[in-house]
Amino acid sequence: MDHCHDDSVRVYRPKGREPRIVCLGGGHGLSAMLRGLKRYTRSLTAIVTVADDGGGSGMLRRDLDMPPPGDIRNCILALANTEPLMERLFDYRFPEGALAGQSFGNLFLAAMYGVSTSFDEAVHRVADVLAITGRVLPVTNQNIRLEAEFENGERVLGESRIAYQKKELDCRIKQVRLVPEHAKALEESVEAIKNADLIVLGPGSLYTSIIPNFLVDGIAEAVAVSTACRVLVLNIMTQEGETEGYTGPDHVRAVLSHGGSHVVDVCVANNSPVPPALLDAYLAEDAGPVELRREEIEAMGIQVRTYPLLSAGSVARHNPDALALALLDTYETWAP
Repeated sequence: MDHCHDDSVRVYRPKGREPRIVCLGGGHGLSAMLRGLKRYTRSLTAIVTVADDGGGSGMLRRDLDMPPPGDIRNCILALANTEPLMERLFDYRFPEGALAGQSFGNLFLAAMYGVSTSFDEAVHRVADVLAITGRVLPVTNQNIRLEAEFENGERVLGESRIAYQKKELDCRIKQVRLVPEHAKALEESVEAIKNADLIVLGPGSLYTSIIPNFLVDGIAEAVAVSTACRVLVLNIMTQEGETEGYTGPDHVRAVLSHGGSHVVDVCVANNSPVPPALLDAYLAEDAGPVELRREEIEAMGIQVRTYPLLSAGSVARHNPDALALALLDTYETWAP
């Protein structure tokens, strides 16, 4: 890998230019990955799910009939190049009163939406205020909701209710769908996918962060016909309320069943052991390390790459810098 040693941005230049990278997802997994990738390339686009309906985002959805701003805000902050005080301001959450738990960044984005002609225009304007590296795009401008169907036939509407309902039913999720079902993708998001050299899915909540992007009309089709290297970042741990007991192949099959059989070329996974103390905390919540089962994934025609990706800390998450380098190494060495 060839990169300059600038303190702020190290520009990665394989094959003579920066790869055009598109990341699809939502939640903390996507924003953490963006923090790593922005150090190596400026040709970076985050396409973010807008199916969230919980917490402060859910309140603004209900009150203002707008797409949820929370995941968008986190991605903008991850790519921001502005004064630390400005970042702290956008991440500030009100501690009490009518705004308790709400973040200033969400309110700022909601206000910008109020003076803009569309949600994506509001996102662009906020991104300009924070001078971000790359772009952050909502997958759609429509105010969509997520419905889950379980293997026993039960259904639940609302992203924030899925984990609770899954634990109540003690039953796996069969599929998720959008309401309304045929939300139209933002054209800019589709164009970004068409022009990408590297498309990254995840890491993040399988059914509520990664898969919802494929349910928006135009996204799965654009990824399926892309000649880019299409990478699924396998989660390090299973997730309580979504993927208890899921193996690596289970994750892959869920993505393929919703996005189509040609949306993943490579699966990138962690090979660092989870420390025993951390593992015990996850096992107490009916979660644990995702078992890779390499041969089973490769039997689907998908390459598998493993790297030491675990961050040091109280939760088992990807190290943003290590993940960025793993993705760029995968891109540089991948061959169809």
